Amino acid sequence: WIPRWTPEGLAPGSFAFVMATGIVGVGAALTGLGALASVLVFIATLGYACLVAAHAWRLLAYRAAMGRDLRDPRRAFGYFTFVAGTDVVAVCLAAAGRHGVATALLIVALTTWLVLGYAVPWTAVLGSHPQPVLAAANGSWFIWVVASQSVAVVAATLQPVLTPARSALAVVAVLTWSVGLVLYAAAAVFVSLRLMLYELTPEELDPTYWVSMGAVAITVVAGARVVEMLQTPIVDATRGLVAGLSVVLWSFASWLIPVLVAVGVWRHVVHRVTLRYVPAMWSIVFPLGMYAVAGMYLGQADRLPFVEAVGRAWFWVGLAAWVLAAGAMTRSLALSVARGRNLGK
Repeated sequence: WIPRWTPEGLAPGSFAFVMATGIVGVGAALTGLGALASVLVFIATLGYACLVAAHAWRLLAYRAAMGRDLRDPRRAFGYFTFVAGTDVVAVCLAAAGRHGVATALLIVALTTWLVLGYAVPWTAVLGSHPQPVLAAANGSWFIWVVASQSVAVVAATLQPVLTPARSALAVVAVLTWSVGLVLYAAAAVFVSLRLMLYELTPEELDPTYWVSMGAVAITVVAGARVVEMLQTPIVDATRGLVAGLSVVLWSFASWLIPVLVAVGVWRHVVHRVTLRYVPAMWSIVFPLGMYAVAGMYLGQADRLPFVEAVGRAWFWVGLAAWVLAAGAMTRSLALSVARGRNLGK
């Protein structure tokens, strides 16, 4: 028995907690709830530090377990949550005026994104597997898109304030936004083919499929930030295209929400899959919070008051989901500790 709360049993996608908590904190700040935003950002930052330490421990003491995860196409893409979690913390710190630390985190995230962007597909997708890799495609593959767009968000956020690096940051923002857009199309094709060609059990249709919507929402946020960047040649060349596509993508994200809700009903009501806490639950909270932030950012950037109003209203959905997930996580942790004590007797 390896509990998920130990470094050995730590899930590759565990940084989704940081992503979800941080983005709900950003939404609280945009809504004018400064005190709540500060609390959530503190929790996200503390969680980030703890998870970095836990994963470092896992790398040193349980390298074989990490290697198995990297070779598993169902789990390997979860490691991209480290990139997105790092960038969420960077955005929060940049909003607090700590641009130096935010820049350092951007460098860490960008470097990790580049390394994982080649290592994960090579080991998890192109490696030797007993079954077709397509049969293992799932919603976690969209986390690669989220990681790409998170880099774009931080680069675009820092671009107006870091004058010496203004042009370089603009290139990074546009490049990663564009790569993320193409990666979304590729992931959507693979996941769609998996759904059509292979039998899918209710247990397999887990919360990570909500990332398909979250990836679109963060693409909208990144696009809105790119539109707001200061003038550079690459920004001037793409501003109109990015602004228009962001509106289209927000519409698509809105359309996906009822589909994903229906999938949840099919899974838990029709097929009675027990609803219990798993780390992937934060993969629902993050998209809900990101959709709210996307509406608020896009509404401000493109002067769309209706979109901004939808984002502000949806923030409360994201906050409610965070509260429920946090409660479920706390209960799961308490039960795990109690079980560990009983096994030790």
